[in-house]
Amino acid sequence: MASVIRRLDEAVVNRIAAGEVIQRPANAIKEMIENCLDAKSTSIQVIVKEGGLKFIQVQDNGCGIRKEDLDIVCERFTTSKLQKFEDLASISTYGFRGEALASISHVAHVTVTTKTADAKCAFRATYSDGKIKAPPKPCAGNQGTQIMVEDLFYNVNTRRKALKNPNEEYAKILEVVSRYAIHNSGISFSVKKQGDTVSDVRTLSNASTVDNIRAIFGNAVSRELIEVGCEDANLAFKMKGYITNANYSVKKCIFLLFINHRLVESAAMRKAIETVYAAYLPKSMHPFLYLSLEIAPQNVDVNVHPTKHEVHFLHEDSILELVQQHVESKLLGSNSSRMYFTQTLLPGIDCSSSEVVKSAANSSVVTKGTSEKVYANQMVRTDSREQKLDAFLQPVNNPLSAGPTELITEVNARPPESSHRPQDAEMEEVSDLVEVADVQEDTVKPGGPSESGHLSPETLPSRKRPREDMDVELEKNYTRKDMTAACTPRRRIINLTSVLTLQEEISNQTHAKLQEMLHEHSFVGCVSPQWALAQYQTKLYLLNTTKLSKELFYQILIYDFANFGVLRLSEPAPLYELSMLALEDPESGWTEEDGPKEGLAEYIVEFLKKKTEMLKDYYSLEIDEEGNLTGLPLLIDNYVPPLEGLPMFILRLATEVNWDEEKECFESLSKELAMFYSIRKQYIIEESNPTNSQNEDSESGSTTWKWTVEHVLYKAFRTHLLPPKHFAEDGNILQLANLPDLYKVFERC
Repeated sequence: MASVIRRLDEAVVNRIAAGEVIQRPANAIKEMIENCLDAKSTSIQVIVKEGGLKFIQVQDNGCGIRKEDLDIVCERFTTSKLQKFEDLASISTYGFRGEALASISHVAHVTVTTKTADAKCAFRATYSDGKIKAPPKPCAGNQGTQIMVEDLFYNVNTRRKALKNPNEEYAKILEVVSRYAIHNSGISFSVKKQGDTVSDVRTLSNASTVDNIRAIFGNAVSRELIEVGCEDANLAFKMKGYITNANYSVKKCIFLLFINHRLVESAAMRKAIETVYAAYLPKSMHPFLYLSLEIAPQNVDVNVHPTKHEVHFLHEDSILELVQQHVESKLLGSNSSRMYFTQTLLPGIDCSSSEVVKSAANSSVVTKGTSEKVYANQMVRTDSREQKLDAFLQPVNNPLSAGPTELITEVNARPPESSHRPQDAEMEEVSDLVEVADVQEDTVKPGGPSESGHLSPETLPSRKRPREDMDVELEKNYTRKDMTAACTPRRRIINLTSVLTLQEEISNQTHAKLQEMLHEHSFVGCVSPQWALAQYQTKLYLLNTTKLSKELFYQILIYDFANFGVLRLSEPAPLYELSMLALEDPESGWTEEDGPKEGLAEYIVEFLKKKTEMLKDYYSLEIDEEGNLTGLPLLIDNYVPPLEGLPMFILRLATEVNWDEEKECFESLSKELAMFYSIRKQYIIEESNPTNSQNEDSESGSTTWKWTVEHVLYKAFRTHLLPPKHFAEDGNILQLANLPDLYKVFERC
């Protein structure tokens, strides 16, 4: 017997249609965001709870909805964007069927609060199954529309059970909003969970497309972007966007495609572009793509899918081919260089590609007790007498020198002695810097332009000018046997609980493998004042000299507490003038609300004068009764801190140190001193790129800081530095290459 055909109840029809349009919370938010954009909003805020299943709120500042339209706003096929079918041929808005709010109201409880520009107050109405429950009520509200959706799919149990993971739904919501935020760079978007104070996605209305990509996907994507754009009048289309170059790749393709400002998917276009990238990226790796196509509205059919995430357009094959050719031309133009990023690998870690390697001294010899052969890919030359990196970068007209040629100069900045002195003579002069074991007693004037110039600190107008008239002398009356890392006389025993606790913290945080690597390393060369290359066994490492030197000086200050020599300034440096110099620097953060600079400088002088006794006794930081700085602590031999940082150090000494608690005081004061003593590129870079009239001095000056890094700092790293565990994770020590792995690469070539 034939089945009876019946007309479905209207409520059933509406619920089925709603299930097609609103498949999950992200679809509901997408529909509401498109309505906000159609309303010319400049700010869209989204708040969700339990992945949007419990609560969704979307608020905009658009034109709002008229009170007269609130009665039918949630009924099916009610829209302000379309009147007759022919209008579809030139549709330029996101919505046109009038099904979004109707579909949501059939599977959730909807509340709409809206206010137009000319209305005296806002109106609120609630809806269920497409019908308004009660007449709109006046209420307070801002211009625009706020839509609250509660208990999504409360009457569709099967759909509700299928969407049981709120975190997964929230991730899809973030993905949808992020894509619209990138495309609509003139509009601010924010998404957060209910109750959270910080948004998970947030863009600003004045941010560019690249800024939004950086805010959402990070610097790794934004720094590798290539801008693309092409158009064709015959095909009536225009394309613009951003794609990543060959330096960036991920395991899953990120493809943002907008056609006539509508977020859509196109498998054909994705495949066409990824075919181009296959020649540039490693196997199974994919790019980031953001493309926006504008096609003549009459050539696009938007009414082919309930959620409008697919569209059809004329001349599809021709447009795809043109886009593919343009992307390929852009990639070819950007392929002149490649960048490779490495993951931090700990020295000594067992890897399939790097077995235990014999030490350099025994790498070419097989011991009698074993028959194991050392292969070529495990042999590496680490003779310290071999050429360093600088040998390949030195100018032709500037012969190499083993040490600084301008380290010792007269007080009045006389020209340096001959730059062609023998190596032994240079090393003798370097050793004269500090009096050791009562052998000699000299006054030393360090003078490399990037390490310690010739202008006394009290007359220093800015950190970029050289220093003059500065002497350094060391307290004597001690022997080599009693010297510490800080070259101190008459060792004092410190039993302060706070200092012992800080020493224990340093010891507990030591990374044994990194310590072994620093102890056994061979210095390769300076990349910049901040970075240097070092070799350990068959591995090449990139080390952050700034962070390592700061940690070294901090540890010396803690372990050699109250046992320092003195670097005495030839002329006292007034703390008042140093403070004024620091306050003039934008880095100080001074504003008019802080009061006059003169008053602050006087306060700093008086404050530090009260701490004179403690600073001198514990840190050899000497300040006289007139408020002048006369001495600094000597932390390691042959090293003078960059005095360009002295004004900022004095300011931070008074403002950033916790003077109330003993342990915190010693810790913060030691960290400030360590930062002042560390090698920092802002005090060296500008001086190693002088004007043409200073070219002769710059070459010797550049040699000076490089010599100091290699022969003073990295020598101290070998013996005194206890590298903390976080150095293995925060990028301060990076493995760049491993000899066995390089052999494998060349074997494949």
